[in-house]
Amino acid sequence: MSADTTTDKCAACGKEGDSDNMNTCNKCKEVKYCNAACKKKHRKKHKKACERRVAEVIEAALFKEAEPEECPICMLPLPLDGESFAAQFQSCCGKSICHGCIYAMEMSEGKDLCAFCRTPPPSSAEEQIKRLKKQMDKGNSEAFNTLGLAYESGDCSILYYAAGQSGMPQDYQKANELFLKAGELGCADGYYNLGISYHRGKGVEVDMGKAKYYYSLAAIGGHIMARTNLGVLDGRSGNHHRAFKHLILAAKAGDKTALDNVKMMFAHGAFSKDEFANALRAYQKIQDEMKSDARNKARVRDEVRGG
Repeated sequence: MSADTTTDKCAACGKEGDSDNMNTCNKCKEVKYCNAACKKKHRKKHKKACERRVAEVIEAALFKEAEPEECPICMLPLPLDGESFAAQFQSCCGKSICHGCIYAMEMSEGKDLCAFCRTPPPSSAEEQIKRLKKQMDKGNSEAFNTLGLAYESGDCSILYYAAGQSGMPQDYQKANELFLKAGELGCADGYYNLGISYHRGKGVEVDMGKAKYYYSLAAIGGHIMARTNLGVLDGRSGNHHRAFKHLILAAKAGDKTALDNVKMMFAHGAFSKDEFANALRAYQKIQDEMKSDARNKARVRDEVRGG
């Protein structure tokens, strides 16, 4: 072996070997073996330690504070997923643009052009679906999630922003397949939407274990509303310590529902005044960072249209 080669000992027989060429435990990724036979031989002895380490890694990832996603144009944190006036997925370039930047483009000479790539909007829902499928062929996770939402709602309006577009076949099973694929490709929204399906029984039997599992994957991916849901579910099941951890993190990330739950828990003495004050300051800070003049104007304009 060269001087630069890293060596490891086989966990079963103790034989040394080139670390890069050894057989690694598929689950914990920390124990190595000189061959598959040693790996199989050591499996029963290693099982408990392996499961404990995997649980520790998942727990650390689950409660890690996530960085907010930013609009690729104004670079401000995007409003939380699922909120009104948050962001719109652009099938032309595969970017999620905040409504403030879309509004600014509409008010300029660009009008209906994509605020990121300047592509004209689709002329129909059918064209929008073709664009989405092109993005899906490129592995764009948000495209899978967007089409999944259309199948879930049975409404083309989620795909094509024009009056009179409807007739999308409602298919919960297809929607859930797309949500799962979106999550596997890195879209936290996909895992969150799949969690909602199991939570509410959309196309599947209600299964709170699976709902929490997919909410957890979404939370690990940075989905704040999924974290809030986990906090509420843990609180209802009596696991107040975990509920507190989830809700504090979600509140600090800007979720008002989480903050309201934190206020209620504080009123019942669940944590200290300093902990509550820190969460409140963090909530207000991220809320301020999400604001812009263009976003405010877009919100007012859309509220007027909605009324």
